[in-house]
Amino acid sequence: MKKRKVPMRKNILTNEMEPKRLLVRIVKNKEGEVALDPTGKKPGRGAYVGLDPAAVKQAAANKTLERVLETELSAEFYQQLYDYVDHQKARLDLFGELGKKN
Repeated sequence: MKKRKVPMRKNILTNEMEPKRLLVRIVKNKEGEVALDPTGKKPGRGAYVGLDPAAVKQAAANKTLERVLETELSAEFYQQLYDYVDHQKARLDLFGELGKKN
């Protein structure tokens, strides 16, 4: 059986290429609104963040996402992102590769 290609994306916080399924997409639409995109299908400019809560805290302190997306972000957005990343990291640690499709 032929092996499938794993889609890779660049984690903007660590500047490393990682599998897309291990990243969270943040999207900025035409109106300038920024939102989490768990499905990866929302229209707009996307940026990918890894499942590392500590890196998200550092990004909030350094305003990394604001520079990448060229917009002002609220503390509530960073908290929402932190909560989502923390939850997804816990799920990954709990279930590991069991949720992966063959």
